[in-house]
Amino acid sequence: MRIDILTAFPGVFAGPFGESIAGRACRRDLVDVFIHDLRAFTSDRHKTIDDYAYGGSPGMVLKPEPIFRGVSHIRRQVDGASTADRTRTVLLSARGRPFLQETAKAFAEMDQLVLICGHYKGVDERVATGLGADEYSVGDFVVTGGEIPAMMIADAVIRLLPGTLGEKASAVTDSHYDGLLGNAVYTRPERFHDWGVPPVLLSGHHERIEKWERQDALKKTFQQRPELLKTVELTGEDRTYLETLQRNENG
Repeated sequence: MRIDILTAFPGVFAGPFGESIAGRACRRDLVDVFIHDLRAFTSDRHKTIDDYAYGGSPGMVLKPEPIFRGVSHIRRQVDGASTADRTRTVLLSARGRPFLQETAKAFAEMDQLVLICGHYKGVDERVATGLGADEYSVGDFVVTGGEIPAMMIADAVIRLLPGTLGEKASAVTDSHYDGLLGNAVYTRPERFHDWGVPPVLLSGHHERIEKWERQDALKKTFQQRPELLKTVELTGEDRTYLETLQRNENG
């Protein structure tokens, strides 16, 4: 897979893709990550990438010309093996649709992912419409620019690529992978201060352990993100357990 990031601040990306799991995936050629300086695609001597907004709104807006040139350059770097339906162009924007685990799964199936980092007041509207870019947000809050969200999206996608994680099962038991939050996990020592590991995890009984992990995931989702349960496929046993939790909460 190839991930291209177009940004006004390429120096921000100096470290994230050289460390940990993402760095290992790059070194093993499971993914190629390229950072492109938006200012390299300007045509004036001042390397201007932003301008005032029409209509008098406060704040500066990223100009369309450098972004169009940058994306055109990026698309020319990919050989004919990658077709349009195997490439996604994404504009990081606070007004975008939510980036979810399901989105990461879909992106991980692509040959190429192009991430355009928004900045300042926003990006000229013609970028999204003219380039067919999908707008995504990593949360209902505003950050200075799209650089950190781009890192988050790239990392979420990279860890799903085959061969990235030591154990494939590690990804499928993550929070949000199947719609639920992840269950509690423990490691040695068996006892720390006054807290011990749940006995079932020490039992070696795989069916009981799986049931405990499922119920703990349901419990954590019920307590912290109950709205997620509306979209999760629940078994009859799951529903019975959730009803018990609801009764206990109501006293």
